[in-house]
Amino acid sequence: MSENQFFVDSDRLSDAALERKHLIENDPSARTNHMEYMEGMERISSDILDKVLSAVGEYDYENYTANDVKRALATDTCNIEDFKALLSPAAIPFLEEMAQRAKIETSRHFGNTVYIFTPLYIANYCENYCIYCGFNCYNDINRKKLNAEEIEHEMKIIAGSGIEEILMLTGESHSMSDIEYIGEACKLARKYFRNVGLEIYPVNSDDYKYLHECGADYVTVFQETYDADKYETLHLMGHKRVFPYRFEAQERAIIGGMRGVGLSALLGLSDFRKDAFATAMHAYYLQRKYPHVEYSLSCPRLRPIINNDRINPLDVHEKQLCQVLCAYRIFLPYIGITVSSREEKHFRDGIVKIAATKVSAGVSTGIGDHESKYEGKENIDAGDEQFDIADARSFDEMYGDMSAEGLQPVLNDYVYV
Repeated sequence: MSENQFFVDSDRLSDAALERKHLIENDPSARTNHMEYMEGMERISSDILDKVLSAVGEYDYENYTANDVKRALATDTCNIEDFKALLSPAAIPFLEEMAQRAKIETSRHFGNTVYIFTPLYIANYCENYCIYCGFNCYNDINRKKLNAEEIEHEMKIIAGSGIEEILMLTGESHSMSDIEYIGEACKLARKYFRNVGLEIYPVNSDDYKYLHECGADYVTVFQETYDADKYETLHLMGHKRVFPYRFEAQERAIIGGMRGVGLSALLGLSDFRKDAFATAMHAYYLQRKYPHVEYSLSCPRLRPIINNDRINPLDVHEKQLCQVLCAYRIFLPYIGITVSSREEKHFRDGIVKIAATKVSAGVSTGIGDHESKYEGKENIDAGDEQFDIADARSFDEMYGDMSAEGLQPVLNDYVYV
């Protein structure tokens, strides 16, 4: 897949906007330095970025052999070298053995439970130009920001379905979705849900502290790719362009008091084996520095977006995705693993019996359309979706399917005292 396949059509842009778009696409000198912090971005004292980038730079997965994979599967505790072998191409013929080992580890640490949640997008305005994302500021889509009444209406519908955990998301716009707006949404969510997560633009630790006080329990941030050079070519404008600030978001959230953090690369943007390795090492080093925090990994692959249906994951097929998930589970047996509705039903139903511990249900990536998705009532004012989903099962359908597979669906496992 060529890099140009990421770019979206922008026929309705003004001449000035179109000229600016073409300039930053074609002239690297027109872009800000992606490794330099912008004004107002908090700098923390941490060596984790250097550790992760150093580890990834030294990882050559072509050096690992079948004997390395066999040795990794034979050990009681998987170390970093073993993990490298399990992510390598040499491990593909051993996928069945990896799945069996991963299933044992999952059962040991999580029993037969599977957690169910749903995302709620409350705004899709964005100030970044990320060329693979449907929300990017140059993509011609229907933009919408829910007000407090609309947010609560969506939450009532979702909570009425039985779901107890919600993940709230916005586009990355500081002006249209400011911290106070997100904080008020957290306060509303606390009225209806036992567990509240956020997937928003990275902020400073004092902002995370405020959002935690408003009711947020955990924060998920996708690094997208840990390849800094590739990152520069994909994130052409906006705060998201600053690679180190995004990388340190989870650590700032921990400093701000969040109970849990989630990490992920968007597999298919760059070399997926190195991105998967970097994601796990990021969690590995954070866990050793902050052992009291709950950690989770996600494994999203690219999905088609509005105005570009050619976007698909580069070299990451279901077999490779299964390999990554099994390697994650064997290396980090105690960490939660989420598989989203980006994946097909058959894959999600299979992987929760092997390595994954959390799935989404009743999903919409649009703005203000849960009533139409849940109850069939059309909302012509809904905002457009970030990407196409592959598994559209409702909460009831997901709960029933998981139960039929002999799994125990869990809606909440945290009690406030």
